[in-house]
Amino acid sequence: MTVLTRDEMLRRLPAVSLLLNTEPLASEAAGKAQAEVTAACRQAIDEVRAEILRGAEPGSEELLDVGAIAVRAARILAERSRPHLRRVINATGVVLHTNLGRSLLAGVAVANMAAVAESYSNLELDLATGERGSRYSHVEDLLIRLTGAEAALVVNNNAAAVLLCLTALARGREVIVSRGQLVEIGGAFRVPEVMEQGGARLVEVGTTNKTHLDDYARAISENTALLLRVHTSNYRIIGFTAAVPLADLVRLAHERGLPVMDDLGSGVLIDLERYGLPGEPTVQASVAAGADIVTFSGDKLLGGPQAGIIVGRRELIERIRRHQLNRALRIDKLTLAALEATLRLYLDEKSAVAQIPTLAMLTASADGLRERAAALARSLRAHLGEAASVETAAGHSAAGGGALPGVELATTLVVIRPARVSVEALEEALRRRATPILARIQDDALLLDVRTLRDGEEGEIVRALRETLAGRQN
Repeated sequence: MTVLTRDEMLRRLPAVSLLLNTEPLASEAAGKAQAEVTAACRQAIDEVRAEILRGAEPGSEELLDVGAIAVRAARILAERSRPHLRRVINATGVVLHTNLGRSLLAGVAVANMAAVAESYSNLELDLATGERGSRYSHVEDLLIRLTGAEAALVVNNNAAAVLLCLTALARGREVIVSRGQLVEIGGAFRVPEVMEQGGARLVEVGTTNKTHLDDYARAISENTALLLRVHTSNYRIIGFTAAVPLADLVRLAHERGLPVMDDLGSGVLIDLERYGLPGEPTVQASVAAGADIVTFSGDKLLGGPQAGIIVGRRELIERIRRHQLNRALRIDKLTLAALEATLRLYLDEKSAVAQIPTLAMLTASADGLRERAAALARSLRAHLGEAASVETAAGHSAAGGGALPGVELATTLVVIRPARVSVEALEEALRRRATPILARIQDDALLLDVRTLRDGEEGEIVRALRETLAGRQN
């Protein structure tokens, strides 16, 4: 038997035309653009060529098998045909998982987005008068009713809201803030840098762990534009600490003729303590305490789409609304549609907690989680047999998304230990599926947290694990 040299192997690589009529590529190519099919063939051939050049054993003719290369091309074509941004199953137990898109939208919000997306809408049309209207009118009244503020405005995220407010109200002037509140949010964006971009001059007062009202009072000058409070929603300082209550800060500022801006970060419209969670300052409480401007996110504890919401005194909101930067930061019709539907749920708190996925997950009962985990474990045992051991164990979920820092939410985990593959290989196989499944690894076991699973996803997980541990392709 003649052993092929590397050069001979390279010369025997099949032509694209030969692969096109070979299964399973021929079936996978049905209905797909010819250019995409050809590109997948070329990529498959290039990968084999690279393996040969990297030092494949002379005579490794299995590399040149047309059927094997067609399988490779079919797999590449299938991957190229999938949307890059696609649905994943979150079994990590992190509710507001920033890498996975944070809040899931309520069904009514999704339906409202779809209705607006597939047809024309009255985005900037006043249907009562037939005249041009404001896109903000669709949510402003709801925000006023829910928070008690005089006026409201929405931009594309909370960092943008803070930037817009500081630019409109404090450009070229001083903003006083506690040193312990100079937070960094996701992606290394920092409050001081946001303030700098807005043209405001930062005046830090107090220390990292303690700031007193006198610190603010001594720092106020004729160049002061406003006092800023930043709620540390993504970390906690404990121990020997002191912070100025918002009402006291408001009283001082108003005595000096200055406004107070309260950046709540994650923001919340219901009292979480009623559901057994640590209390977070509500938007309503900030408004009631006299904050002139309050900013918060739409896609964190609110459970809506990504947005930066600004509520407060009408005169200040109008100044912010008229600023030219506002147009660059405005939200689109789909965000407005989702936000309006989400806010309407808050008119009835029970509906909000039941229908907004973020709130439903955060407030899920321990008994309900235990029952779901037990049912999933039973199903997995029945389908996996000796391919893996499956048990349940007490564990903890996390709020995530820079909300409720340090809070561990009691949950029940499904613990899987595969018998014939490593847990790392299993995690990777699940992550690489057409519908990826994201889980955690701990103590050489795969952990599934049912808190963040949607209805029906347990069945998909069982099927995926059966296929993966049985060695079948997904």
